[in-house]
Amino acid sequence: MSDMNEKKYWAMELSKGRISRREFLGRTLALGAATAMSGMIPSLAFAEEPKKGGFFRIGMSDPSQQDTSDPATWPASFAQSVFSGSMCNNLTEISPDGSIVGDLAESFEPADNAKKWIFKIRQGVTFHNGKSLTVEDIIQSYQYHMTADSTSGARTLLQQVDTITADGPNTIVFNLKAGSADFPFLTADYHLAIMESKDGGGINWEQMVGTGAFVMENFEPGVSAKMKRNPNYHKNNKPYFDEVEFIGIADWTARLNALVTDEVDAIIDVDLRNTSLIERNSGLKLSRVPALRHWTFDMDTSVEPFNDPNVRLALKYAMDRDEIVKKVFLGEAARGNDTPVANIVPFFKDPTPQHGYDIEKAKEYLKKAGLETVTANLSCADTAFPGAMEAAALYKEQAAKAGIVINIVREAEDGYWDNVWLKKPFNASDWYGRPTCDWVFSVGYAADAAWNNTHWKNERFNELLVEARAETDQAKRAEQYAEMQQIVHDDGGVITVAFANWTYAMSSKVSTAEIGGALPCDNLRMAERWWFTS
Repeated sequence: MSDMNEKKYWAMELSKGRISRREFLGRTLALGAATAMSGMIPSLAFAEEPKKGGFFRIGMSDPSQQDTSDPATWPASFAQSVFSGSMCNNLTEISPDGSIVGDLAESFEPADNAKKWIFKIRQGVTFHNGKSLTVEDIIQSYQYHMTADSTSGARTLLQQVDTITADGPNTIVFNLKAGSADFPFLTADYHLAIMESKDGGGINWEQMVGTGAFVMENFEPGVSAKMKRNPNYHKNNKPYFDEVEFIGIADWTARLNALVTDEVDAIIDVDLRNTSLIERNSGLKLSRVPALRHWTFDMDTSVEPFNDPNVRLALKYAMDRDEIVKKVFLGEAARGNDTPVANIVPFFKDPTPQHGYDIEKAKEYLKKAGLETVTANLSCADTAFPGAMEAAALYKEQAAKAGIVINIVREAEDGYWDNVWLKKPFNASDWYGRPTCDWVFSVGYAADAAWNNTHWKNERFNELLVEARAETDQAKRAEQYAEMQQIVHDDGGVITVAFANWTYAMSSKVSTAEIGGALPCDNLRMAERWWFTS
């Protein structure tokens, strides 16, 4: 590595909080470059050095009394942030800038045209109970999601894996059925947290023991998870907080009140109608983080009336997304076009035509379905996504002009992700998005995906999913993913309402480096990455 590249490397490590300012200065002084570096380091890097200490409380929007530490579940950000992001680690993690970096894996590299991936495991990592991390723990953690009867959201992702083998005590080899350039991204999936293996196979998920930044002290499903700092954590200088507590507050007004009255230090999913109030409060600050997140109304394509693609298209054209973005999201979102791929994801291709508000087209597609009118029951709740109930109410008014009757079913907030999502035939959904096309399609759109909320099966789409994953010609791969996005747009059961930012409000005493937007809560790692300024 050249001196200049090495300088840039250590500047980036500092800006991401991976090394201390003291270590940065020592390394760059050794290169004779501390002064010269000042112009290329992000301003954030020379902000106050992260301080250790304090009890951080975060108000979460989507707790459930059915949450458990079982990694096959974790459908919403509360459980994901507690268990995957704080209690456990993965082989890799998504850094704030969206790149994939090693976590429990010290390094990873492909072989045999990316049909084989070799991960070198970091040494000296221990579980919270003192047991050393072994390759067997990692193998069992993966195999837990790979059984034929698994309902894990990661099961479809891992169907591309042929075998997982140990190559000595510190190396794991994933042999894939076909090449996959994106495989390291998939190992960052929050289901694939590494847990202690059992003798004879399986993992001890019930014990709530991981390798993560925080050790579980008390977990009350649907209410809170209180944790204390792991003194033996493998990441330099992290975490900064002594204790953290994730507190479930489903109602957004109650979440804001908890922040204003100092009952919590930060909240997620701010009611956009309150952003100006927060910005006027000198003791608070607002953070808008560009994201892959999108909000949808999903139709079960296996049941009437949604099993008719003409009905699906009628429902897509019957929504005025511009009005919803303006009135419900106050312009802080971008209208969707019935694809789950964000425009910043590699191989994004916006399908045509745009599914804009067109009453005549909606009526035309109803007529093709042999109908003059159709009735649909839309299951919804405030916890589905911020503004979901208001968006549903507007959609009901808009669709009525095309002869489409939408009955809004207000579902219980608690247990929405367990009792409604994947179960009710027409429901509101909050999708985080994924940083690769393969990942987003494999999780929610493959025919046998555990989280295929639309129960959609398209033979051509599923052929392309396998082909594109192994394709080495990037131009051809782009064509394949473009075709897949077009197929979802034309035939799929997803109505993409809008793409949105992650919006956080926090006390002015809370400080952060760059906040990641691929997943909620700083890619689920807010507890280990954030700190108090005083």
